[in-house]
Amino acid sequence: MENIALIESFSEFKDDKLIDRVTLMAILEDVFRSALKKKYGEDDNFDIIVNPDKGDLEIWRNRVVVADGEVEDPNQEISLTEARKIEPDFEVGEDVSEEVKLVDLGRRAILALRQNLISKIHEHDNTNIFKHFKELEGEIYTAEVHHIRHRAIILLDDEGNEIVLPKDRQIPSDFFRKGDNVKGIIESVELKGNKPTIILSRTAPVFLEKLFEQEIPEVFDGLITIQNVVRVPGEKAKVAVDTYDDRIDPVGACVGMKGSRIHSIVRELGNENIDVINFTNNDQLYITRALSPAKITSIKLDEENKTAEVMLKPEEVSKAIGRGGHNIRLAGQLTGYEIDVFREGVEEDVELKEFSDEIESWVIKEFSRVGLDTAKSVLEQELEDLIRLTDLEEETIREVVKVLREEFEE
Repeated sequence: MENIALIESFSEFKDDKLIDRVTLMAILEDVFRSALKKKYGEDDNFDIIVNPDKGDLEIWRNRVVVADGEVEDPNQEISLTEARKIEPDFEVGEDVSEEVKLVDLGRRAILALRQNLISKIHEHDNTNIFKHFKELEGEIYTAEVHHIRHRAIILLDDEGNEIVLPKDRQIPSDFFRKGDNVKGIIESVELKGNKPTIILSRTAPVFLEKLFEQEIPEVFDGLITIQNVVRVPGEKAKVAVDTYDDRIDPVGACVGMKGSRIHSIVRELGNENIDVINFTNNDQLYITRALSPAKITSIKLDEENKTAEVMLKPEEVSKAIGRGGHNIRLAGQLTGYEIDVFREGVEEDVELKEFSDEIESWVIKEFSRVGLDTAKSVLEQELEDLIRLTDLEEETIREVVKVLREEFEE
């Protein structure tokens, strides 16, 4: 294979991959030097001249002329007789530059050289892709469903880049078909080997935050700031908003007339119920707002231990807890307080932890998770509601109710 034909075949990569001339020349020289080092043991005495635009390449080996019979390193030295075959007037001690033809490297070396070039260009592409998407971490991105697997959906963007949407980063109600456009947040970008792995997420709180920026002009412009976002993806979310402009109602601006502004966000998130609340540095007021729609009678705060005892009327308890305990759990995450719910006017109640001899600690913990910390708070709930609120089996709940009722019957 002639030098020019080989370089023409290499130049295809420049057009296909949109690699600039300087980068391609650097890659070519690196690849050829690797081939020279493999054949001759070293490459520091070779000059490589690459011109992809013209489609030519020259390799020159530089050696020193030594007397016949004194050649110790054939790569660095050439005998006087051999040197004079190149030019008859060479003398001992002079430098000789001799062109090396690619065919001299051998057919196998040329094939390996081309494969190495392909590998280097892919490595270059992957590095650029990694850098590009690394800068997009935390930003919204849209790509098309290419392949659906059991544990992940493989997406392709307009440039053909592969993006992974794992099962645990999908909203439970998500259902996509091949060809569908999927919107999410670039959660992470990692190099595994030389290949970048790009992870998309639809469950990250920052996805909801970025949707607010995208759909609500005041948030995009910075007139309204998002202080915190907590989510149970596809079920419920709470977003705390604030503004430095007293003329703006941040909650009203985010929700819009009859929910018009937030409707597209809710739809994108599989009808996720989004509570937008006014942020405040007043912890008591913040917790009150976070537990909405429940109406709180009083709150007792322990700011040092970050706990809050909330008193409510019995009919408000289920509102504070919410379906599946989502409301009280998200209110705690939003405010940073561990919230305990107590019923107003209920006397002679007993905390569940007092029954640790008869009820296993993990069962007590599960009731506490949904705001049921006392015996009467459990007994006031219907069996069906307890099954729905907790992750406990019906038989386990019946046993707990039996133990608690016996306490009050004595």
